[in-house]
Amino acid sequence: MIGRKLGMMRLYDGAGRARAVTVIELGPNRVTQLRTPERDGYAAVQLGFEAGRKRLTRAQRGHLRRARIDAPLGVLREFPANGDAAEVGEVVTVDTFSAGAYVNVTGVSKGRGFAGGVKRWNFRGGPKTHGQSDRHRAPGSVGAGTTPGKVWRGQHMAGHMGARTTTVMNVLVVLSDPARNLLFVEGSVPGPNTAVVTVMPGRRAPLKQYTPPTLVAPAELELHAAAPVAAEDELAEEMADDASADDIAADDANDGEARE
Repeated sequence: MIGRKLGMMRLYDGAGRARAVTVIELGPNRVTQLRTPERDGYAAVQLGFEAGRKRLTRAQRGHLRRARIDAPLGVLREFPANGDAAEVGEVVTVDTFSAGAYVNVTGVSKGRGFAGGVKRWNFRGGPKTHGQSDRHRAPGSVGAGTTPGKVWRGQHMAGHMGARTTTVMNVLVVLSDPARNLLFVEGSVPGPNTAVVTVMPGRRAPLKQYTPPTLVAPAELELHAAAPVAAEDELAEEMADDASADDIAADDANDGEARE
């Protein structure tokens, strides 16, 4: 499925263990096209997600019009068909993934610009003594002498860092919230907040005897917030009733003394 990264937070599962999770707004997705081996040479499903540009190109509008979809699906991705029968226009929701399962999350990592060897490849730098005042973060020697007499291709050096398609494999689904189209996965995922990510099933077996967290609905939060106020009102009424009873008793006592 295709989703949008929202940020990170902390959740406590049913066993009371704290888990740092990334919140992903996953879907809903629409099936926009089906690839078949007879026509395209492979089997795949194309999904669309409302993210990115609100105004689509004429080619995108025509593609969606052919699929009879009116929503502005600005992000289209193809996924291998897993044997399930799908239809064009079908809606795919986050309940596809259940708590305790493992998924692979793919996204474009944060761009860091032009970075040196210390930041990009964790070089330790040069010595800070014996007159090496300007070699603290230098890469040092990058090639051999006469043999081979060159720098090997792929040598770790300074250069463009980040902004690459990265996949984090086998991350745990801590909680799935179909009511709000949210998926909570353990750990961090590539990309900044609001970045588009794709989620696919992982290869690890689901956790056994896993209890997901319990989230409080907004309506329940309002009830919990109103409960103390109601309790305070009841306490005030009881105190007022007690005070009025004491006043009545005092008045009766004063009347009795006056009669005597």
